[in-house]
Amino acid sequence: MEKILQLTADGSHTLFIPSMDEHYHSVNGAIQEAMHVFIEAGLHSIQKEFVRILEIGFGTGLNAFLTLRDVEENSRLKVEYHSIELYPLNMELISSLNYGKIIWPDRKDLFEKLHFAKWNTPEKISDNFTLCKIEGDSNVCDLPVDIDLIYFDAFAPDKQPEMWTQAIFDRLYSYTAPGGIIVTYCAKGEVRRMMQKAGYAMSRLPGPPGKRHMLYGEKI
Repeated sequence: MEKILQLTADGSHTLFIPSMDEHYHSVNGAIQEAMHVFIEAGLHSIQKEFVRILEIGFGTGLNAFLTLRDVEENSRLKVEYHSIELYPLNMELISSLNYGKIIWPDRKDLFEKLHFAKWNTPEKISDNFTLCKIEGDSNVCDLPVDIDLIYFDAFAPDKQPEMWTQAIFDRLYSYTAPGGIIVTYCAKGEVRRMMQKAGYAMSRLPGPPGKRHMLYGEKI
């Protein structure tokens, strides 16, 4: 599947898939979107010393790298980061992404370390951050238990409808720890209703640049 490197409005890269007419990130700013949805609304709302994160869609590794930087620079918690990806990117494409240079130039080696980590086995990226990349389908692969935070970052529902079903939200809810949180850039009413039916207490929050809202759910 062809993927084309493109710049977004904040100067960071994204990938465009012509056959799907879909981008990996918001063209209004890849880093801005990820920071707003996953770090500020998600990670920063967790008040624990140890956090188990599940990301649906490892993709370019942007969310993982931003999480790693936040953890290392603030030294406020330890993270066990699980991320599922059915179609991993090749290293040639990964090496062309400018995230290391823009996000954390002094430690851009850690961006590469995330990608060089073996699949389906835990790898210690730093003293505070352990990564487990899972190569598989989120609908059927093994999931970690007692998830504190879910980054739901699949392609849009009209592009990848099999990833936005009642069954997957029911499944994720069953693996979420009490008080656990799910966040996504998507704010569609049907998605909010499915998450709510699964059991999450749902809220619409202000969205990142270019989007009016995003979704935030909590397992009460």
